[in-house]
Formats: sequence, structure tokens, C-alpha cells
Amino acid sequence: MTRGSFDSDLHKLHKDLLRMSSIVEKQIHTSIEALVHQDTDVADQVIKNDDLADNLQKEIEDKCIKLIAMQQPLAKDLRYIFTTTKIVTDLERMADHAVDIAKIVKRLKTERYIKELVDIPKMSTIVEEMIRKSIDAYVEGNVEEAYAICKMDDEIDAIYKQVFTELLEYMVHDKSNINQATQFLFVCKFLERVADHTTNICEGTIYLVTGEAIDLNE
Repeated sequence: MTRGSFDSDLHKLHKDLLRMSSIVEKQIHTSIEALVHQDTDVADQVIKNDDLADNLQKEIEDKCIKLIAMQQPLAKDLRYIFTTTKIVTDLERMADHAVDIAKIVKRLKTERYIKELVDIPKMSTIVEEMIRKSIDAYVEGNVEEAYAICKMDDEIDAIYKQVFTELLEYMVHDKSNINQATQFLFVCKFLERVADHTTNICEGTIYLVTGEAIDLNE
């Protein structure tokens, strides 16, 4: 395999990552839309579409293995390949959380919501942007952007704490609210975990460009 064809294959991997991140971003957006509107049909579609992310993860990992097998990559090339395999794992886990949210939609399908959902969609909007920007930063090797995305994670954490306090008050005020409030807390936690996975991607970008291994989830 020539250097040119190897670089071409790396470029194709980047395109695959962009495609997978777009699927994951849409899955999360759709799961929250289903939650807001209590639409179990849409929730079912999210669950069904989980195979899209799973299959793409396997496809990208197979391409990475073939790249290593067909040519002895340089050290930096190896970092690209191994970082890519870590990123697709993070993306797949994000997609799993979208399915987790869809399952909560089905659990709450007959319940009247104790409050209008405002902060959860806000969290989702930020998380979706983080996914998109983290993959762009990786593909472009943009370390400055990777650090900026991690500041968005702080915003997610702040909203989560605010929602946690609010929902706790609902539970204390009326015990009949406990189940539903707990389900909403699970949704917030899933979104927070998605944000954490995007910071993992940012860590990969920083490591790839600088060779420095850092922990942005501290």
C-alpha cells in the first residue's frame, strides 16, 4: 500500500466518523423530542435505529484493523487509528444512551408530566453541539476547539445540578412524583454521560496533536 492510498484511507475513516456522529446526534435529538411529546412511535424508531450506530462502529473498527494489517503504520498513523477506535466506542455508547432515553419515554407514556420540560431539551441542544464540534475538532486537529468544548461540559454539569435540586423538591413535596422525577433525573444523567464522552473525544484530539495525555473529566 502506498503512502497516498494510506492517507486516502485515513480520510475515509474521518468521513465515516462524521457519518456516525451525525447518526448519534440525530438519535439523541429524536429521543428528547419523543420525551417532550410523549411519542412512543418515535421512541420505538430510536430503539430500532440503534443498529445503525452499532453496524457503523463495527465497520470502522474493521477498517482500522485492515489498515494496520496491510501496512506498518508510522507512530503518528497508529495514534490516528487507535484514537479512531476509541472515538467510535464513545459514539456507540452515546447512541446507547439515546436508546435508554427512548425506553424512558415508553415507561412514561401514560403519565401526565409534573412539569414542562425546559432544561432537558436545553441540555440536549448543548450536547448535540458538543458531539458535532468534538468530531470536527478531531478531524481538523483543532486543540483549541477541543478545550473550548470541555467548557460546554461545565455548562451541562451546572444544568444537571439545577434540575436535580428542582426535581428533588417535587419528590419531597409529593411522593407520587417520585417515579416520574426519578426517570427525568435518569434522562439528565444520560445526557451528562454523553457530554462526558465528547470530552473523551477531545482528549483524543489533544493527545493526537500534542502527544499529551490529559483528563478533561476531572
